[in-house]
Amino acid sequence: MKLSEGIEWSIHLCTLLAALPSGKALTGAKLAEFFDLPKPYLAKHLQSLSAANLLSVKKGPGGGYSLARSAEQITMFDVLRALGEAGPSFSCTEIRRRGPSGVGPEAYSKPCGIARVMRRADQTWAEELKSVSIADLNKEAAAEVHPDQTHKALKWLGETFNQ
Repeated sequence: MKLSEGIEWSIHLCTLLAALPSGKALTGAKLAEFFDLPKPYLAKHLQSLSAANLLSVKKGPGGGYSLARSAEQITMFDVLRALGEAGPSFSCTEIRRRGPSGVGPEAYSKPCGIARVMRRADQTWAEELKSVSIADLNKEAAAEVHPDQTHKALKWLGETFNQ
């Protein structure tokens, strides 16, 4: 299964917003600048995240995007669902019913074994994504991020909020 790069972007955006001081927000332009992303494409993802009530938008000076609820309450699965990428990865077309070996519908009382395995895989995948919150990702990143990156990010944020 291949997910769009928008998933990576959106999860990173949420982790950045979760790390902001209380009451602070970042504009779409500033979020695009922080990750060096194209603004129009990013705007589409911000709109989807907002429509799913993962982000809130405040207009006016000091406005921008912030998390709509706590980082502990937003999971990776929530982000995928907001972007329309949390559905099943497999769609069974029941080809076993076609061709020279196909028989009447009464012979197919259960989904085929392939479909059952794929559904179980999707369920396992979804459960794992539901078990990891944005807060969990930030805790993990705090232990792994290079000190220079932290310093540069804090400097950028300080400059951004002092403008």
